[in-house]
Amino acid sequence: MHLSAMESGPASPASLPPLLILHGLLGSARNWGAVVKALGERRRVLALDLPNHGSSPWTEVMDYPFMAGEVAKVIEHLGGRAAVMGHSMGGKVAMVLALTRPELVERLVVVDIAPVGYTHTFAPYVKAMRGAPLVSARSRSEIDAHLASQIPDRGVRAFLMQNLEGGAGGYRWRPNLAVLYAHMDDILAFPRFPEDRHYDGPALFIAGETSDYIRPEHDDLIKHQFPASETMEVAGAGHWVHADNPSGFIQPVMEFLG
Repeated sequence: MHLSAMESGPASPASLPPLLILHGLLGSARNWGAVVKALGERRRVLALDLPNHGSSPWTEVMDYPFMAGEVAKVIEHLGGRAAVMGHSMGGKVAMVLALTRPELVERLVVVDIAPVGYTHTFAPYVKAMRGAPLVSARSRSEIDAHLASQIPDRGVRAFLMQNLEGGAGGYRWRPNLAVLYAHMDDILAFPRFPEDRHYDGPALFIAGETSDYIRPEHDDLIKHQFPASETMEVAGAGHWVHADNPSGFIQPVMEFLG
């Protein structure tokens, strides 16, 4: 499998490995364009489309060991070591990669997610998207109106609509919605690891101030599996931290990456 990527920045020197960015569920590399550009001023940055998202291939498998394995192949192709940053679902992929292939991960940034299972589910969003009148719609606004009947939050709809492509000749969703819906339990979960499994490299966990994805009760588990980690909060940001407060997000990431 070849994962699609958005790339920016100069070739990284040996002392500054490339940075991979992994998006969340129903996201894509294009959601990270401004971050890629900012972080790409000093090093090579690649934002990947994870399997069944964006322009990457569709598969029938959609769990974290599989996705982490595909990202591992990218790092091996790039030279065998990279900094990895992941948001939400992508953050879980990044954590699984660090816990299973630590030699590939120079340092780790995890954005608004913890190594736990969640009850937050995007299943209603996926269901609404699958029910959209793609064949008969004559404009994007018709599809947005359909989503609005089930998803009143305009910001969430704007995020989902970034996955829509096509025109008057027909529309399609870029993600593999059928597989994402079928594997929602796998996406909400987090794999179990032996008690002695941990990633000892530098790790930064970034929480949105108004988000509840990283909670105080997660602190001990994060420290156990990522003993060299630190956690910070970005003011005025919810779950989509990089979009809600770009400068408050990019600056500490730059400092951590060095």
